[in-house]
Amino acid sequence: MQNWIFDIRSRSFVLLTILFLILTTLVYYGITESFDQSVIEYFSQNVGNTSLDLFMQYVTESGEALWMLGFGILMLVIPKTRRIGITLMILIVLSTLLTGYIKCGVDRERPDFEYEGAPFPVPISKDTFALFCEGGYDASFPSGHAARSVIFAIILGYALSERFPRGAYLMFLYPVMISISRIYVLQHYPMDVIGGAVIGVMLAGVLAKRTKLYKFFEKSKT
Repeated sequence: MQNWIFDIRSRSFVLLTILFLILTTLVYYGITESFDQSVIEYFSQNVGNTSLDLFMQYVTESGEALWMLGFGILMLVIPKTRRIGITLMILIVLSTLLTGYIKCGVDRERPDFEYEGAPFPVPISKDTFALFCEGGYDASFPSGHAARSVIFAIILGYALSERFPRGAYLMFLYPVMISISRIYVLQHYPMDVIGGAVIGVMLAGVLAKRTKLYKFFEKSKT
């Protein structure tokens, strides 16, 4: 997974930035509205399996910022994983704030469909934080949950890549599940989670380079 960590001046970062700008433009001008509405309508009509409903709800809540910060703190207090913890905590805070401010700028409303699945065991979290910016809490694009879950997959997958070069890619099942769950519980459109995923890749790649995450391998050998 070495290619997932890159410099801000790299071709990867430039291409991802262009891709995100294109996605944002498509969403802002409503070009993807028909596609998004058709997908979210399909999900709204196919909930009702209690076991699946509850599973999706717990999956989506695992992407909440406070839970992820708790995991980052746990990594921070363990000497061998301290660099991972620092990188994760910075990225979680940064991605949550950045997606919050972008939501304010794009100002796309969340899906207007009533969830008719099993009742939520806890109130569904939106965890959008954008100081001095009204309307961001109810905005939809991009998904902070998707961004954070991709960050988790890249950082933890990278840390595992030396011992499990192929198995590390299984970490990407987590953001896939998070993204599907956000649509399933009718909190986001497909383009929201795609946009959030792109931001997650951008931030994780650049910041992991800045925090010199590769030094984790040096300490793990000692």
